[in-house]
Amino acid sequence: MKKQAPIGLFDSGVGGTTIWKEVVALMPNENTLFLADNKNAPYGGKTKDEIIALCERNTECLLNNDVKIIVLACNTGTTNAISYLREKYRHIPFIGIEPAIKPAALGSVTKKIGVLATQGTLTSELFQKNSNSLAQNNGIEFIERVGEGLVKLIESGKINSPEMTILLKKYLYPMVEEGIDYLVLGCTHYPYLLPQIKQLIPENIQVIDSGYAVARQTKNILSQNQLLNGATEKPKHRWLANGNIEILKEFAPDRNDLEISML
Repeated sequence: MKKQAPIGLFDSGVGGTTIWKEVVALMPNENTLFLADNKNAPYGGKTKDEIIALCERNTECLLNNDVKIIVLACNTGTTNAISYLREKYRHIPFIGIEPAIKPAALGSVTKKIGVLATQGTLTSELFQKNSNSLAQNNGIEFIERVGEGLVKLIESGKINSPEMTILLKKYLYPMVEEGIDYLVLGCTHYPYLLPQIKQLIPENIQVIDSGYAVARQTKNILSQNQLLNGATEKPKHRWLANGNIEILKEFAPDRNDLEISML
């Protein structure tokens, strides 16, 4: 496998671009290929079998483009499908993303942690196993909220809409009343809501997501496999969409080395 091969990433939509930005910031020499499966967004309300089938299709697409590693930049995809993907595609490393509940548990004083995520993530076997372990061993109480409707509004370009504010208040205010001191964002779409979230909750509540940790783990695995790109030529970045390409363009950074196209 060539070191110059791109890092592959996929998500149900634009949320994965929050992970892409962290990856590019940490590894500026790397080529990347990001796939937004926004034709099938959101994944949160789908069955496990449906999620696995979509993730398998996305994986095949990235493999056909000769990527050297695959970042499953979707919490719902990771918690439901990554074990299956690692078993089937053993020749390529996979990096997943899960809600950052462990660092929140280690830092919490009130022992009450809010988790805003999709239904598919919160009901997954992997999340339930990890959260139950922390609850039993660390005395943590998790206040979970399904962010129903948030991804659809983001994918529709309605981040700053009145509808978004109404939903955020509905999900966040009960957590604040419960006394949380950490809020874990369990969906890669949600970092785009940080400005509104921080306006709605007290300053003492720390908001964390997994973006940087995923980028760091990706770099570690590439290094272990001697796949880091040491070339000095300008990297190439591609974003692909199979549904709405215009929304992808809205979230794209202003850089001349990024190509955005339909799949």
